[in-house]
Amino acid sequence: MELLAYSFMQRALLAGLLISIACSVLGVFLILRRDAMLGHGLAEVAFGGIAVGLFLNVLPLASAVVIAILGALGMLKLKEKAGIHGDTAIGIMASCGMALGILVVSLAGSFNVNLFGYVFGNVLAIRPSEVWLAAFLAAVVVGVVLLFYQEFFFMTFDEEAARVSGIRVDLLNAVLAVLSAVTVVLAMKVVGILLVAAMIIIPAAAGLQIARSFRQAIWSSALISMFTVTAGLVAAALWDLPPAGTIVVLSTFVFLVCLVVRRSALLRW
Repeated sequence: MELLAYSFMQRALLAGLLISIACSVLGVFLILRRDAMLGHGLAEVAFGGIAVGLFLNVLPLASAVVIAILGALGMLKLKEKAGIHGDTAIGIMASCGMALGILVVSLAGSFNVNLFGYVFGNVLAIRPSEVWLAAFLAAVVVGVVLLFYQEFFFMTFDEEAARVSGIRVDLLNAVLAVLSAVTVVLAMKVVGILLVAAMIIIPAAAGLQIARSFRQAIWSSALISMFTVTAGLVAAALWDLPPAGTIVVLSTFVFLVCLVVRRSALLRW
């Protein structure tokens, strides 16, 4: 409890919890839609946005959000117009975004220290404005999911049937892609570009192991994500560990525990 006396720890914990909710809720949909690697692809696209923002001397998160959203919509268009699989579209846009970032970094060559924080995460240095942004994001993600829950549920398990039934599948796919892009950019402050996909995938995968319904999967995923972020930050502060790596390793451990619990339950039956 003494850790909470520090304002930077309060901001890190609050932002981490808010972002973890957004990541875990979206993660359940992405995994079941077989788009689990979307987070990884958008993280690489956002890397290009961060580099461009630092090069132009504008707010890096703002430029990363814009480029990540364009990348997410570009992936949808590639998948739709070129007739390629989703993983191929993700690979193309991710490679392009990473290449853009590398080119800009090599041209500038002067902001490697600032870029380091985005690559590996720096949640303990999160600013009050970013906490408010995280709160707004979590509210938007939860609000949109609640508003279009039935449509997202239908699309997740049978997109073609949803399209035939009159659901605006293309529009809702774009909404989901935009939400994922913004979530990925903000999650970079917690675990960095290299590990942001883990924050979306692992808690959701753990929740799916132990849940008996779709709603339970969302709740379980959110609770697991909040627990791992809280425990990871506390462990990192107590034992001087990197917060990003600690959170992801703890998430993986919880996933393995959930997997063992599920397999044990199946064996008993």
